[in-house]
Amino acid sequence: MRRYSEIQIKKTESGKRYYKTVKYPEIRKSTTDIYIVGQSGDRIDLLAQKYYNDITLWWIIAIANNIGKGDLVVPLGRQIRIPTDISFILEKYDILNS
Repeated sequence: MRRYSEIQIKKTESGKRYYKTVKYPEIRKSTTDIYIVGQSGDRIDLLAQKYYNDITLWWIIAIANNIGKGDLVVPLGRQIRIPTDISFILEKYDILNS
């Protein structure tokens, strides 16, 4: 729930409400990253559960692979990179959104 639990509703001086924009860090390639080939039934949220034990971290895989804009399904046969250093990614995320 990290991504959604930190969304903040702000108020302007006139009392109008708006949502704070979420900023995502750049996710660079690493020699420790895992690569898989998309198979039937693969979804980025389920991959996040498998590799990070946290379904809400699907956005890391989506950003790293430029997928997930409206669809969580992994394209069949496409090579997908699973970043492994998520603590560093989450730290950068927290800094960008503090």
